[in-house]
Amino acid sequence: MWKKAFAGALFASALMASSVAFAEAPAPYAVTPELEAAAKAEGKVVFYTATDVAVAEKLAELFKTKYPDIAVQVERAGSERVFQRIGQEYSTGIYNADVIETSDAVHFEYFKRQGWLAPMVPQEVADKWPADERDPDGNFAAYRAHLSVMAYRSDLLKEEEVPKSWKDLLDPRFKDKMVKAHPGYSGTIMTSTFVLSQLLGWDYFEKLGTQNIMQVQSSTEPPKKLAQGERVLEVDGNEYNIFRLIDEGKPIKIVYPEEGTPLAVGNAAVLKQAPNPNAAKLFYAFLFSLEAQQLNSDFGGLRSFHPDVKEKADRTPLSKIKILHSDPAKLEPEIQAIKANYEKYFGT
Repeated sequence: MWKKAFAGALFASALMASSVAFAEAPAPYAVTPELEAAAKAEGKVVFYTATDVAVAEKLAELFKTKYPDIAVQVERAGSERVFQRIGQEYSTGIYNADVIETSDAVHFEYFKRQGWLAPMVPQEVADKWPADERDPDGNFAAYRAHLSVMAYRSDLLKEEEVPKSWKDLLDPRFKDKMVKAHPGYSGTIMTSTFVLSQLLGWDYFEKLGTQNIMQVQSSTEPPKKLAQGERVLEVDGNEYNIFRLIDEGKPIKIVYPEEGTPLAVGNAAVLKQAPNPNAAKLFYAFLFSLEAQQLNSDFGGLRSFHPDVKEKADRTPLSKIKILHSDPAKLEPEIQAIKANYEKYFGT
């Protein structure tokens, strides 16, 4: 019942978005000894995130090396679950989280309209982030980005058999061999489902649904099914987990389809009712630091908007990939239709 009410409120708020006015972004802030001392006194920060847990925990470890007196509690779930959890907690007056991050840009537009975010702009974001990758009112910024990619087991699928386009996945020879994540759980897959339905039409998904595809939840799971050899081909899943598996020596390769590859942007923000506001402010600035962003790239395989991050030489740069972008304003009113169509075609 709560989820339906929350979804209805989300849609209603989307209709009012154009009439809502916000104050300009606050002045950028630097990390000062005073902020560090105040954060140390609180001693803890709670991070709700949709980033793969291994990456998020690695990031928390890096923060701890800088600030050993501040514990980081990582709460990882799929983007839609994080979204629902924040909505449920704030609707009932429960304030557990300090900093939040998901891979669905729609979530942050909604949180902003609800007045649940604390506007703040780390100096690094003000100095180095592209203007279109940060909220003009300072409520959030793009902490990470990644692609929703097709991938395959190179030891189980011959090179000449590898699909080159999304439509190739409809070939009967791939029936019973694919794995796919779910838009009702993953923000990444919600974004990719939206852009591909716009590009290829829902009849494409109706046909894809007849291919007896293994259905999982998070975009982190299809890469793991490939690694375990449970499926030969991944319809969609996050690029960064594939990068990590390749680095580990797994026989997996990525396909960037000729029609284009969906890009998912993960925004981050500090909640207005953060129980540890100073630790939240310090951790938020840390997320956008070069060292944190470089770790995300090196260990996590994430794409970064920090201009000084150096990507590994064996990774295809974004400049050489045809990117499919999603407009959050157009996606938001389509969310319930996407979930309904998906359930109809995939039975889940």
